[in-house]
Amino acid sequence: MSLDHRLSPELEELRRTVEAFAHDVVAPKIGEFYEQHEFPYEIVRDMGRMGLFGLPFPEEYGGMGGDYLALGIALEELARVDSSVAITLEAAVSLGAMPIYHFGTEEQKREWLPRMCTGEVLGAFGLTEPDGGSDAGATRTTAVREGDEWVINGSKCFITNSGTDITGLVTVTAVTGRKDDGSPLISSIIVPSGTPGFTVGAPYSKVGWNASDTRELSFSDVRVPVANLVGAEGRGYAQFLRILDEGRIAIAALATGLAQGCVDESVRYAKDRHAFGRPIGHNQAIQFKLADMEMRAHTSRLAWRDAASRLVHGEPFKKEAALAKLYSSEIAVDNAREATQIHGGYGFMNEYPVARMWRDSKILEIGEGTSEVQRLLIARELGV
Repeated sequence: MSLDHRLSPELEELRRTVEAFAHDVVAPKIGEFYEQHEFPYEIVRDMGRMGLFGLPFPEEYGGMGGDYLALGIALEELARVDSSVAITLEAAVSLGAMPIYHFGTEEQKREWLPRMCTGEVLGAFGLTEPDGGSDAGATRTTAVREGDEWVINGSKCFITNSGTDITGLVTVTAVTGRKDDGSPLISSIIVPSGTPGFTVGAPYSKVGWNASDTRELSFSDVRVPVANLVGAEGRGYAQFLRILDEGRIAIAALATGLAQGCVDESVRYAKDRHAFGRPIGHNQAIQFKLADMEMRAHTSRLAWRDAASRLVHGEPFKKEAALAKLYSSEIAVDNAREATQIHGGYGFMNEYPVARMWRDSKILEIGEGTSEVQRLLIARELGV
């Protein structure tokens, strides 16, 4: 496999287009949405018109005919300016639409994907439970078959895009039976928004990602057709492992964007901010910080693009995805900390983007597999 990660003319055009959108449309508006904890519907509609939600899906389902590399490019450019907008796209595509695309029936794809590809409808992925966390296999939500329906009971937490006005469905993991050894059979089932018994909680009060939608979900005798099963019964665990492997590449691209955004803002500030009669960027201490920050962002970009290239070419990518997610999330935190330090007192003021980046960075070491889980995955791939 080639290690040349230079972008094709088509991907470079996409990068420039999203870069311009992020700076011209997102940047002027997102601060107000963020501080008021409001979901940016107008920005999301614009992203839908651009085709960003359909980037990695075939044209036959309303997509743009791209791949995961194209999605990563868009996520990185958005996250250079704001992570709430980027995670809305990431979750809608990687977690919302991908389960249906990979494992759904043709009827499910035809029903849901065209609207999801345009951003008209957002999907969510109901995996995490209050008592589960990293132990995703310890699912307690149940789905019992009664005639031609599944009856679902249980709860989920920390679910992105689950309660917006345009959320159309949540794909829920639930125990649908037991194997001979007593271990659970976990399946994935589509639950459309508004289904009786399906309750969406109030938005969480979060440290960061304040312009994205994150909620707790509860299911009380929720009835959906048997045809809403995604893939084969009992294959839900294997399905969400595949979804999370791919999603880690997307999170790595997002984290790289945040890390690069910290460089962008810090270089700009170091040129404009004067102390002791000259720009602070002339001081070697600041220069060294900026050099280290750029080194981290550059290396992170190579890592996620390598993982994405392996995925696109049909090669094994689990280890590379975990490596990219682990490294990029941790250096995003490092860069956010250093950017805040470079900005001094102003870095602690919410009017400066780096304050938002600092608040947004920590969750990257937790969501879609903690850093500890990534280290376990990498070690297992090494055979230990």
